[in-house]
Amino acid sequence: MIRALPQVAEMAAYALADLSVPEGTRLVSLSQNESLRGPSQDAILAAAEALQAAHLYPDPDWTALTGTLAALHGVAPEAILCGSGSLDLIGCIARTYLGPGDAALATAHAYPFFATATRLTGARFDTAPERAWQADVDALLAAVTPETRVVFFANPGNPTGTRLPRSEVLRLREGLPADILLVLDEAYGEFSDHLNEPMFDLVDRGDTIVLRTFSKAYGLAGARVGWGVFPDAIARDVRKALNPNSVTLASQTAALAASRDQTWMRETCAQTVAIRDAFATKLRKIGFDVPQSFTNFVLIPFASERDARDADAYLKSHGVFLRAQAGAGLPQCLRATTGAREDMDLAADLLESWAQGRDQT
Repeated sequence: MIRALPQVAEMAAYALADLSVPEGTRLVSLSQNESLRGPSQDAILAAAEALQAAHLYPDPDWTALTGTLAALHGVAPEAILCGSGSLDLIGCIARTYLGPGDAALATAHAYPFFATATRLTGARFDTAPERAWQADVDALLAAVTPETRVVFFANPGNPTGTRLPRSEVLRLREGLPADILLVLDEAYGEFSDHLNEPMFDLVDRGDTIVLRTFSKAYGLAGARVGWGVFPDAIARDVRKALNPNSVTLASQTAALAASRDQTWMRETCAQTVAIRDAFATKLRKIGFDVPQSFTNFVLIPFASERDARDADAYLKSHGVFLRAQAGAGLPQCLRATTGAREDMDLAADLLESWAQGRDQT
C-alpha cells in the first residue's frame, strides 16, 4: 500500500464552508471573508483583454505589478515576490525554513493555514495564548523555544479581527532572537492603513517578511494574487520554492489595474467599515460582546459552544451562513463576513430573535 507521509496522513482535510440552504430559501453567505463588492471595472476589463494572450506564459517576475506596488508602498520592486494568493507564499516560506526538528510559533487563535503549512514540512507548530481576543506579545516571546525558527503573526488577526499597534509589533520583533524569521501577514492591512502605521520598513532588518493580498480589499479573491516584501537573501531562497508561473497572465493584469485604481479600493474599504461597524453595534445592543474589528468581518462570541452551534443552526435554517471557528480554537464563536447592508441587518435580526428565544427557554 502506498502511504502518505505521516505528517500528511495525520492531518484533517481542509473544511470547506457548508452552503446547503433549505429548498426555496435565499442563500446569504457571510462565511468566506470575500469582498463586499467586486473588483474595479478597470481590473475586469484589463483581465478580459489579457486573455487574448493566454497562449503565452505570464511574466515570471511580475515586473509591471511589482513596480506599481513598490511605488505605492515605498519599497524596492526587487524586494517583492508574488504568489497564487498569500497562502502560496506562506507555504513556500514554511518549506524554505522549516523541517523535522524545527518549530513555528503563532498565537492560539491564529489563521489555521499557518498550522497546515508548518505541519506539511514535518515541523512542530506551537501556539501562545491570547488575551481579550488579542495577540499577547509577552506570551509569544515566552513561548519561543530553541527549535523555533519562524513566527507567523497575522495583524489584523483572523478570525478575531483585532490588531496590535505598531509599537507592539516592534516590541515583538525586537524581543525575538535575530535568527527567528517573523512573518507578518497583513491580508487585511488595507482596512487599517488609515492608521498610518506601515510595517514594510521592518523588512530592512533582514529578519522580517510582510505579506499582503488582493483577495480582500481589492475584491480579487478568485484571481489568487498575493504579494510580500522580503529581505534580499530570504527572497532568493523563497523564490526557489515558488512555482515560476505562480500568477496567471489574467490575474497579474487584473491586479495591476486594481492597484492603479486606489479610489475604488478605498471606497470598498469605507463601505465595508460602515456596514461592519453598524452590524457590530447592533450585536452589542443585543448583548453580544463583539471585539473591535479592523478587517472585513466580525467575530461573534457566545456564552458556550452549545449556544454557538444552536445559533448557527438557527441562522442556516433561514439561509444565513456564518463561519464556525472551532478550527481556530474558538468553538464558542461564529465569524460574520461583511456583506450587503440588508444581509447584515437580516443576520442581526435573526441573532436577536435567537437570543430572545433562548432567554425564554
